Amino acid sequence: MAITTGKVRASYVHIFQPRTPESGGDPKYSVTLLIPKTDIATINGIYAEIERAKQEGAQKAFNGSIPPQCRTPIYDGDGYRPSGEAYGEECRGCMVITASAKQQPVIVGLDMQNILNPADVYSGCYIRANINFFAYNSNGNKGVGCGLNAVQKVGDGEPLGGRVSAEEAFGGANAYTGSTADAYRPPQGSQQGYGGYQPPQGSQQGYGGYQPPQGGQQGYGGYQPPQGGQQGYGGYQPPQGNQQGYGGHQLPIGQMTDPITGRPLAPGGVMGI
Repeated sequence: MAITTGKVRASYVHIFQPRTPESGGDPKYSVTLLIPKTDIATINGIYAEIERAKQEGAQKAFNGSIPPQCRTPIYDGDGYRPSGEAYGEECRGCMVITASAKQQPVIVGLDMQNILNPADVYSGCYIRANINFFAYNSNGNKGVGCGLNAVQKVGDGEPLGGRVSAEEAFGGANAYTGSTADAYRPPQGSQQGYGGYQPPQGSQQGYGGYQPPQGGQQGYGGYQPPQGGQQGYGGYQPPQGNQQGYGGHQLPIGQMTDPITGRPLAPGGVMGI
């Protein structure tokens, strides 16, 4: 038999799109219910349905008897999760139960109209849920599970998990004024460089960012020869007007030596005389 809870807080809401369990298996729609411990009627109704499911399961699922370690889906929010981790602050003062289903549950508002926008039912809002309980025996695990039939949103609440409300995002100082003046604008006239770098206006980008002098010419290895100069062997520049002598020695014109006599060679002379 299904029961309908009182006003509870929703957490881990996956009722518009199914979610695959971390332990594997088929995707399911699910929601975790945070039931105030002051809601005695809802809590007592849940425990009564769990006991009924155990009794039915003794013959249908548990092979004739209720197992001594029969798992149940309800936990104390002031205690610890089955993993040993403490429950979050939002669970304090509550009983915690997760309901799930393979088919999407009915989702309505207080006006009984279907809710189609997933943003309207979120972790932290307040709902009522219609749930049912059943016995299971799967892969050696025996216990009672909680099914999810329908959800009714009854009020908004502080979002859980860092969710930003529409009022926080777009209200107050963030309200739309009809202009785009507050939108980001790069400085007028600036150009976007690589990785956001802005090169100086009018400059030219050299290799590795180096800027050669304007009008300069790039020589070998970056060397700049004097304007008008001529490149000699190994980069040596001979004086203008000189002639290359033996072994690279430079002699002024008119002072060439006869290699036979060792005497200066007169212009127009004959070697060896």
